[in-house]
Amino acid sequence: MASIKLKNLCKTYKGGTVRAVDDVSLEIKDKEFIVLVGPSGCGKSTTLRMIAGLEDVSSGNIWIGDRLVNDIPPKDRDIAMVFQNYALYPHMTVFENMAFGLKLRNYPKAEIVRRVHEAAEILNMTRYLTRRPRQLSGGECQRVALGRAIVRKPKVFLFDEPLSNLDAKMRVTMRTEIHKLRMRLQTTFIYVTHDQTEAMTMGDRIVVMKSGVIHQCAEPMTIYDKPVNKFVASFIGTPPINLLPGQIVKKEKRFYFDEGRFRVKIMDDMNDRIAPYADKNVVLGIRSEDVYDKLFVSMASVDNTIRVTCEVVEPLGSDVYLYLNTGKNSFIARVGAHNRPEVNRDMEVVFDMRKVHFFDPQTETAII
Repeated sequence: MASIKLKNLCKTYKGGTVRAVDDVSLEIKDKEFIVLVGPSGCGKSTTLRMIAGLEDVSSGNIWIGDRLVNDIPPKDRDIAMVFQNYALYPHMTVFENMAFGLKLRNYPKAEIVRRVHEAAEILNMTRYLTRRPRQLSGGECQRVALGRAIVRKPKVFLFDEPLSNLDAKMRVTMRTEIHKLRMRLQTTFIYVTHDQTEAMTMGDRIVVMKSGVIHQCAEPMTIYDKPVNKFVASFIGTPPINLLPGQIVKKEKRFYFDEGRFRVKIMDDMNDRIAPYADKNVVLGIRSEDVYDKLFVSMASVDNTIRVTCEVVEPLGSDVYLYLNTGKNSFIARVGAHNRPEVNRDMEVVFDMRKVHFFDPQTETAII
């Protein structure tokens, strides 16, 4: 097994004018499952490819265990990579695809057979070993790609958006399979995705990237509950966090957020952090599940109740999304399935002020 350390890692293109990865430093513990997440072009896959040795490092260092691997070829790094497109040989059987890498390394035939059957049993693929890729579903092809990595018994598994080609139901199934695989193999996993649901459900820690820079690295619920800036807050969570611009107003030693059409009182234990922003603009962030229909809660008061127009009601089975408008800004409430207000009618909603975030409108960093 192995830990991984990235120190001031950079990757530039076009003569140094385009920086895809910008001074990334990260320590990954032995047996940890780390997820790199961010929008397209944020540098997550480039970072993964540098760890794998498929991209040269422009500057900085990569250690796998206690070994500096910058100049070590991919085949000698003791890693295995699973790609988005499976990369299976169509003319080979499942067994042959899984065994191919071991044959190239001149493993004894008996050892190849043992390892392939062991991996196939882990993945519940034994009955498919004589089939070819065209006879398999997308999920089964991805299992073969996983099996090809497992037989190597590497120190580190690298996954580059392996589920993005699968349908929604199969993605959920494969997330569970990869999680079980991790628990069984007890090795280091680095997983790249643009899907924040995958990140939240799979990683021990999440690394949120944008424009080649790490914005936050923490456990999933820390990322969700305590985002360091507006980008992280808006990227993690479905639906995205509601962001409402407004101003901090002080009245009789109390602080309020004034959106222009409504005013809500800020919790007293937030006063010290919000005080420097008195009479200044801020952005309030509140997640959809922290907005309630006043008819269904007992925590309502004039200090945290606002009047809005319900523009759209979107039933989603166990939840209902309410698309609300203050007359100045729009936002979303996620409520229970029983809650179906009339469309284009005014209603009152309650903000859970214990759960709000405030962001500086210029720096976009979190105030609270």
